[in-house]
Amino acid sequence: MSPPTIGRRGFNVVDDIKRALENACPGIVSCADILALAAEISVELAGGPSWSVPLGSRDGTTTNIERANDLPSPFDPLKTLQKKFRNLGLDDIDLVALQGAHTFGRTQCQFTQRNCTAGQRAGALLYLDGVTPDVFDNKYYGNLLQGRAQLPSDQVMMSDPVAAATTALIVRRFSGSQKDFFKNFAGSMIKMGNISPLTGRDGVIRKNCRRVNKKPY
Repeated sequence: MSPPTIGRRGFNVVDDIKRALENACPGIVSCADILALAAEISVELAGGPSWSVPLGSRDGTTTNIERANDLPSPFDPLKTLQKKFRNLGLDDIDLVALQGAHTFGRTQCQFTQRNCTAGQRAGALLYLDGVTPDVFDNKYYGNLLQGRAQLPSDQVMMSDPVAAATTALIVRRFSGSQKDFFKNFAGSMIKMGNISPLTGRDGVIRKNCRRVNKKPY
């Protein structure tokens, strides 16, 4: 499993939403749609942009370990990140915009550039953006310009040898215009939501978002 996918803090919120929906309209709303809507609402409530979430996706019937292993790692060099995004039809603007989600949230110190200080547990949580940690804004890109990104895979968008002619230009652009960042983040989230969704007769509606159904639903 890719390191960023190990933690499941906060998944109890998804459980609560799923439970309420199953009581009201069983077998209708997928976990995929719940997660997509939760992402949009959390960004909007934190001061970020809103967008129309593509709905109607269904859930998978198996656990796809290969896809999990291909998720971006906190330690990926820029060329690896660009390749992973290109494989999904996403370009450098999408890469820089979607990494901007790190403008809020926390990460385990074992994944950071500075790693854990003496006596600090590997699982200790650090803010991804120490300037405005609970607000969705463009301060994250200012951190990159100052070399203060928490994750190595964030800072490479400025420090990697290939960054100067690619991602660094976009980082500076988003740092100078929150409106531009918000517009592109919303567009990239919509693009990501349209990557090979399961619809129609493909997939299922999971009864529990933590596991596949024992029987079709």
